[in-house]
Amino acid sequence: MKPLRIKTISEFHQLHQLPPPEHPLISVVDYAQVAAAPKDDSAQSTIADYYSIAVKRGLPGKLRYGQQEYDFDEGIMYFLAPRQVLQASLVTGIHSQPSGWILLIHPNFLWNTALAKTIKQYEFFDYSVNEALFLSEKEEIILNHIIENIGQEYHSNIDKFSQNIIISQIETLLNYAERFYQRQFITRNITNHKILDRLEEILAAYFNNDDLITKGLPTVQYVAETLNVSPNYLSGLLKTLTGQSTQQHIHEKLIEKAKEKLSTTELSVSEIAYELGFEHPQSFNRLFKTKTNFSPLEFRQSFN
Repeated sequence: MKPLRIKTISEFHQLHQLPPPEHPLISVVDYAQVAAAPKDDSAQSTIADYYSIAVKRGLPGKLRYGQQEYDFDEGIMYFLAPRQVLQASLVTGIHSQPSGWILLIHPNFLWNTALAKTIKQYEFFDYSVNEALFLSEKEEIILNHIIENIGQEYHSNIDKFSQNIIISQIETLLNYAERFYQRQFITRNITNHKILDRLEEILAAYFNNDDLITKGLPTVQYVAETLNVSPNYLSGLLKTLTGQSTQQHIHEKLIEKAKEKLSTTELSVSEIAYELGFEHPQSFNRLFKTKTNFSPLEFRQSFN
């Protein structure tokens, strides 16, 4: 089924049978009201032309967030940039009391502010291809207070200070979310270590393949796509868990393979460089020396 395109915040309100937004470019919506509104097809995916930041709890159903599904029993927070896809499938016949909120921000609201540029630097807006943020009760309370401040401000009489005050609250919200995501990287070790294990498998398989000559070295984009995560997410995760970037992990596996060939074969350094996907042996020599403090020949001679 073709995703439903929602172009404006007013259209969102109409779709969910809510009163018109008090401001056309920003709105805080009580999720209980959204969940109570009748829907023709609750499983239909949607694409919106605005930013959506939401916390949802207690909804009987699944949230399809990129490559994974999550339930709403815990406090779950997710971030959608314009033109990303979200799908929620509800379970009928189960009675619950959904709660939470949705903050809708049209890009035009950010116009002529610093956040218009910096919002793209928050990596979790790329997480539509990976994972949502699970909140502790304490974390959820902190974010709820910020949302209350935003709501109070735009419910008041809008004046020349309103936009700057709301923007500063949004920035505070995003900064707290960034802190909480770092906590999640550290505490959700099982999922994260599965990604690390899978990363090792992918790199090992790539460097053991004879097609390196034609394929060249693996790219960060290739590794991230194979893991079904965004490059920014993978970089953030690896930096937190290992202190190294994705590119550094690729180089480590490359050097490991190079050492194996230098110590167990009689191939020339140029032949090894070529087999490892380098067009020019000089590039291989420089990288090897940078990573090991030895030239490839010096490393080989140490075994004689």
